[in-house]
Parts: sequence; C-alpha cells; structure tokens
Amino acid sequence: MDSKAVEALFTRSDGSYLCARWGRPIVPVVFGVEDATLSVVKGAIEAVVALAGHRMAETDPELGANLMVFFFRDWAELPQVPNLDRLVPDLAPLCDRLAAAGANQYRAFRFDEAGAIRAVFVFIRMDDVLSEMPAETLALSQAAQVILLWSDTAFAETSPLARAGEAVVLRPEIGAVIRAAYDPVMPVVAREASHALRLAARIG
Repeated sequence: MDSKAVEALFTRSDGSYLCARWGRPIVPVVFGVEDATLSVVKGAIEAVVALAGHRMAETDPELGANLMVFFFRDWAELPQVPNLDRLVPDLAPLCDRLAAAGANQYRAFRFDEAGAIRAVFVFIRMDDVLSEMPAETLALSQAAQVILLWSDTAFAETSPLARAGEAVVLRPEIGAVIRAAYDPVMPVVAREASHALRLAARIG
C-alpha cells in the first residue's frame, strides 16, 4: 500500500487524521453466544493480537475486561443489561438511533490520557445478513476493526477480509498496516497525516 492508501484508512469523514492503538493488554469478554462461538470469537481476537505483536491478559486492573463483545437480536435489549449504561453513556438514545438506522453493528472506543485505546464495546445485532455469515468470518472482521482506531469510513466499501481458497483471512495489506502501527517506535496515537508516510515505509 502506498502512503495515500494508508492515509485513507485513518482519515475520518470530517477530514481529520487519527490513528490509535491499544495502550494496555487486551482482556476480552463475550456475551450472548454459545461456548462453541465463544471460542471462535476469542480465537480470532488472539490471532489478530498476535499479528500486531501486542498482548492479552487475564484481567484489566481498571475494568476487569476491556474488550466487551455483545451479540443480540434487537437494539432494545442493550439498555436492559445491568450497569451497561455506566460504561456507555446515553446508551438508550444511542440504541434508538441505531435501531432507526437499521444498523447491525456498532463499536464504541474509550481512550486513556495519552490517547491510546483503553476499552472497546462491540455491539452486534444478529440480523438476517449477519446470521448467514460464518462465525469465523464475523469474529475475524470484528477483531480486525478493534485492534486499531480506523477511520469511520475505512471499511465502508471494502472488507478488511479476503477469501483464500476455502478460508477467509485478513487482507495481507491490512495485516501489514496493523503490524506497522504496533511497531514499538511508532506512537500510540497520531493526529498528523505524516504518520501514514511512516506506516507505508514500514509496509513497503
């Protein structure tokens, strides 16, 4: 990928550039799935974290778990989850807006004082489209989209995944961007487009 293609992945719809990575080990917890699907989701997260060269842990000292993934059938279910509105402010009106828009997924990021990712809340409404998607594909797509703060338009037209024979895998260029962003010499957060030049140099 050239620097312009990399820059587009982190240039938001308002024109600002923002790339952030996790500043702490990732501790996932998954709600609303059976044990078989749980292992698939956690396996996908582990694979993407390993690709990044980042770390996972058993517990987060501040939140217990810092990557929370919720599977459900209707947006109206989320405000009923005890204490979730403490973690996601204005949860009820948010769910109303997402329901009105017909959305089937939403990711809410939280950041620490340095601007690094400290927590992500992933909401997945299992509509007809997502229900037909293999669990492995859905899990890998979500794992890729929470390992970095991508642009809100980064994957609007093109999935981060690709088919390799019978398997669905992370697109090689997206994997390369993730590895480059987690290079120890790179900043945990960047707000200048020159950051894309540094990423592209590490990819190319």
